[in-house]
Amino acid sequence: MKWTEVNVNTTNEAVEAVSSMFEELGAIGVKIDDALDYENYQTTGFGELYELKDIPHITEGAMVSAYYPETTDLKPILTTLKSKLDQLSSFGIDAGKNEITTLAVKDDDWATAWKKYYHPVRITRYLTVTPSWDEYKPTQESEHVIRLDPGMAFGTGTHPTTRLCLQGLEMVVRGGESMYDVGTGSGVLSIAAKHLGVGDIEAFDLDDIAVKAAEENLDLNPIAKDIKVSANNLLENKTKKVDLIVANILADIIVPLVPQAAQLLNENGYFITSGIIDDKLPVVLAALEKEHFKIEEILQFGEWRGVIATNRVDD
Repeated sequence: MKWTEVNVNTTNEAVEAVSSMFEELGAIGVKIDDALDYENYQTTGFGELYELKDIPHITEGAMVSAYYPETTDLKPILTTLKSKLDQLSSFGIDAGKNEITTLAVKDDDWATAWKKYYHPVRITRYLTVTPSWDEYKPTQESEHVIRLDPGMAFGTGTHPTTRLCLQGLEMVVRGGESMYDVGTGSGVLSIAAKHLGVGDIEAFDLDDIAVKAAEENLDLNPIAKDIKVSANNLLENKTKKVDLIVANILADIIVPLVPQAAQLLNENGYFITSGIIDDKLPVVLAALEKEHFKIEEILQFGEWRGVIATNRVDD
């Protein structure tokens, strides 16, 4: 089968927004080539798992690529995409060049590209993410391996925003907590939480493609077999309180999530958020403080920020 690859040359800041656009426009798959990821491999000390020179990459900004069957009429899709890209500045997102290009590809070319691009990566002290086809084995007893198949959608859990959420989980999880994973995407945060000892987990995403991708990744990780995944708009219509809520989504979406989280956290619970570009941090902090959350920690990775907040009441 042949496909059309639609590429958007954009900024690191706009990656999540552009990816969401493609998902809304019916893309069968989304791939992200982010220059910051390559820089991070060089500076975090985790790059020893593979040869950095072998990773295909761009040197500036980001390229978000989406895939459509060759039979798809792309004209209305490209028109809508261009309109949505032009609106990014009104949300305070610098989208850079915003150039759109297309390329014809074959199934075999696509599969080969995935396998060349993704390798095992030690994300945190205890967590390593590896593609499903790699035979990577833990090098330490305390190391947990998360197997993900990027397939035709989402990434392999190495984006800076995902790293920040994973770091946050390592910092607060003590074992046995209940958790909501909002905007689960690949399911990587839910799988990691299980490895760290979280008990009951429910994961949600607005997009049915994300739900399917998460379910497939959960199946690759036996520890995650009891995680429930479903389509849902943030935490709407949820009534059960939990100990922990995580959300790796854009700042503009975190803001309306905050009051929902405030209502659904048990006492002494934690709310971990990421996907926050530096200049959006004050908006998120203001929303959290309005709902009487206490800011425990602000995590930083390049220009991205993560926040650990709690409703803990001091004695």
